[in-house]
Amino acid sequence: MYIVIVGDGKVGTSLTKHLSAEGYDVAVIDKDPEVIEEAVNTYDVIGVCGNGANYQVQLEAGVDKADIFIAVTSSDEINIFCCLTAKKLGARHTVARVRNPDYRNQLIFMREELGLSMVVNPERDTAVEIARMISSPATITRDVFSRGRMELAELKIGETNPLRERTLASLKQHNLKVLVCAVQRDDDVYIPSGNFTLKASDKIYVTGSPKNLNNFIEFCGLGSTRIKDVMIIGGGKITYYLAQRLEELGVQMKIIEQDRQRCLELSRNLKRAEIIHGDGANQDLLLEEGLERAGALISLTDMDEENIVISMYARSLGVEKIITKVNSDAFSRILESLEIGSIVSPKETVVNRILPYVRAMHNAAESSNVETLYKIVGGQVEALEFKVKENARYTGVPLKNLAIKPNILIAGIVRDDAVIIPSGDDFIQKMDSVIIVTTNTAIGDLGDILD
Repeated sequence: MYIVIVGDGKVGTSLTKHLSAEGYDVAVIDKDPEVIEEAVNTYDVIGVCGNGANYQVQLEAGVDKADIFIAVTSSDEINIFCCLTAKKLGARHTVARVRNPDYRNQLIFMREELGLSMVVNPERDTAVEIARMISSPATITRDVFSRGRMELAELKIGETNPLRERTLASLKQHNLKVLVCAVQRDDDVYIPSGNFTLKASDKIYVTGSPKNLNNFIEFCGLGSTRIKDVMIIGGGKITYYLAQRLEELGVQMKIIEQDRQRCLELSRNLKRAEIIHGDGANQDLLLEEGLERAGALISLTDMDEENIVISMYARSLGVEKIITKVNSDAFSRILESLEIGSIVSPKETVVNRILPYVRAMHNAAESSNVETLYKIVGGQVEALEFKVKENARYTGVPLKNLAIKPNILIAGIVRDDAVIIPSGDDFIQKMDSVIIVTTNTAIGDLGDILD
């Protein structure tokens, strides 16, 4: 499959990295020759220097033969125009990053009338992710499958957790209808079996229905205390989308933004948020506005370093729920040791949206395609949802009789409205949604899990 990416900023680079690693033929277009040179040398891709909206540049990159064309420059309008040009030249599928809230109500028009196959908005998707964390404060992250019927939660085993020093098989004794599908212990990652023993400081990834996950969280003694008020640092697009979500949840907000004009814009568009003009990195201002009493601190400035420092300060004041926006991969290992709470990355939300689409197009003729994908444990593990569209060699066969490859776990089956935490006697059937967790980061079809 041949893929052309226009724009080699943070999002474009992340897509290039993941798609080239999965063996796709990738071409990158960018105006900056140094950026193109680095992409070519680092990821073994084709590089074309020039304006991605220019049809001659697109022809040079082979857009007329492209299976998928992805435009992720910093300009929504250029991304849309790039896709229109690519479609006319013969690209089979086009994907555009469109971030401006003004275009939110035009997405259907863009797909149906302009021929865009997919529109991604990393800021809106990140806001949705943060809102889930606020509504479930005991979890580090909480992702959804099958339109919310099944969820994947990340938790940390504390010293007082009743599961500490116990095997996963013991969950059955307490009728906890969830599945621990991945464990991170220091730098090691496990796809655990029933005899795996949990230890303090383990990070665990658990699947189940929302109700059963909440029961599991209660059993672990983490509680479900509702967050009533949050402080948000930075008033960008993520904050705007997030504030709308939090207003619906009845959460009170203080938003600190340094740009006066942006403060006025937010005041006009957000009716229930208190907008404060000031420097969110100023400790005196944070104390004056009551950071130590906030239910949560969400740091969303454009600077990773500033977000990290603000979050560390909030942790020193005892703020329980901290969410930090970080885009740079360079900070990932450092953040693990700092333990400053939940991390969100807009560029990774784009990858999590586009990768399943690419894999689905690659396996379009197969009986099942990836519908949802989340990269967890720092990208070392994937949680994927497949829709079984017709009978295949794995349907109707008890799972215990399937030759499943190592390091792959079937974490859940959604059948109609029922969530099944599978045992060896369960089976997959047509129209099921199947969730798998694996360290094999190139699964494109459900049949790929079998030897």
